[in-house]
Amino acid sequence: MGNTAPKLILASASPRRREILTEGGIPHKVLPANVDESVFEGLEPRLMVQLLAAAKAAEAAKGCAGLVLGADTVVVLSGTVMGKPGDAEEAFSMLSALSGKTHSVYTGVALLRTSDGKMKTHLEETKVTFRALSADEIRAYIETGEPMDKAGAYGIQGKGGALVEKTEGDFLNVVGLPLAAVDRLIREMQEE
Repeated sequence: MGNTAPKLILASASPRRREILTEGGIPHKVLPANVDESVFEGLEPRLMVQLLAAAKAAEAAKGCAGLVLGADTVVVLSGTVMGKPGDAEEAFSMLSALSGKTHSVYTGVALLRTSDGKMKTHLEETKVTFRALSADEIRAYIETGEPMDKAGAYGIQGKGGALVEKTEGDFLNVVGLPLAAVDRLIREMQEE
């Protein structure tokens, strides 16, 4: 984005999303959106992340100008959304379920242009396969504290990367934001 580009507002407090944008060379400011996510619970995961991303962008766009980026990421195993674990026992249960299996990470992205209200959306899916994990490995990982604020109880960009056998798709999507898709949406908005 050059000097004439609209300012990008990230409707998220996620340090991982901020880091992805910064490392990708996309200047931005942070304005976290306050959206009641419970309203969207029970929806099909791909629809849920898209609606949440749009709701976050719309909420953060109130009273500011530029391009507003909303995003929401979920970890899904066999149709079940795995949120952030509430405690070590729940983290153990999640990681045990993921062990030796392939799951999907979905991120819904919504980019809202405040000047005319136009919104573009994108859904990214990355498949992640965990290697088979022993109970001791799972407990040792939980003791690092890393799983406790992560959907699915792991951080692929940290120590949790050692649990992963392979990924299919956008790696940064698993971290929390599909940068290539975001960059494309920004360019499309600027060209219109």
